[in-house]
Amino acid sequence: MSVLVDRFGVFAGGFLLTLQLCVLAAVGALVLGTIAVVMRISPARPLRWSGTAYVTVFRNVPLTVVFFFAAFGLPVLKSSARFLDIPGLNLAFRHLHSSSYFRFAVIALSLYTGAFVCEALRSGVNAVPPGQAEAARSLGLTFVQNLRYVVLPQAWKTSVVPLGSVIIAMIKNSALAGFFGVVGDLAQTSDQLTSAEGQPVVPVFIGISIGYLIMTVPLGLLLDRVERRRVVAR
Repeated sequence: MSVLVDRFGVFAGGFLLTLQLCVLAAVGALVLGTIAVVMRISPARPLRWSGTAYVTVFRNVPLTVVFFFAAFGLPVLKSSARFLDIPGLNLAFRHLHSSSYFRFAVIALSLYTGAFVCEALRSGVNAVPPGQAEAARSLGLTFVQNLRYVVLPQAWKTSVVPLGSVIIAMIKNSALAGFFGVVGDLAQTSDQLTSAEGQPVVPVFIGISIGYLIMTVPLGLLLDRVERRRVVAR
């Protein structure tokens, strides 16, 4: 177990990189999922079809395939995802500027998780009493205003716990990033320490598991607390 102490800097670096990846991917997934759910309930048929197609594809394709096309397909299309290298944001997340594979990993995780975010939000939308949307329309609110002021705020509150579970799953799914070119994250750290340095496998994976637990357990406890408060409020 001395490897956990001797190579603590390697574990800490992998943890911070994985945390940055998960934060960016979570934001991207929430934005994409919200857009997708609006498309799925839109009165415009082409938007509904597009939203349904997005969710159907990414919910039923393995994440490994999504990572593969992001990491190797985008370079073939002459894209390095530089649109994510946003001035200011890249100061806090330096890998947005320095690593194209980091940006590819953000895209893959966001696209994949966004489909599940959409379905979690859609369940929240379905939980909103239809009479409220009808009352909003009778007051003259447009479809967009209805969503913004009536439907989506309630859907977000209802969907907090399912969304949290989706984000926890995304954090665990981020382990695939290390196998598709993201250098320095927790998953890639295991290969560095066991293959390159010959460190014992079990302590290395214990350290990596602790890193993921540090990210997921507090979020799970927070979701439990939110759920208890909702039950008491009822």
